[in-house]
Amino acid sequence: MALIITDECINCDVCEPECPNGAISQGDEIYEIDPNLCTECVGHYDTPQCVEVCPVDCIPKDPDHVETEEELLEKYKRLQGETA
Repeated sequence: MALIITDECINCDVCEPECPNGAISQGDEIYEIDPNLCTECVGHYDTPQCVEVCPVDCIPKDPDHVETEEELLEKYKRLQGETA
């Protein structure tokens, strides 16, 4: 399951540099997460780094992009250019 940034985001800029996949970018009003790039840090870290550093706890799982741990790992491999 990809993550999503809610409108509680205060644009503090701490999450974007923490994302190892480059999935976080500044949107029109708040930061946004590209679900095609978000692996919840699977393959990189044990926990999503954006969630770890967010001071306002505004990065929940995105119910519109449900993925298993295995699917997230396959996405990670694709993003890294590895064969599945």
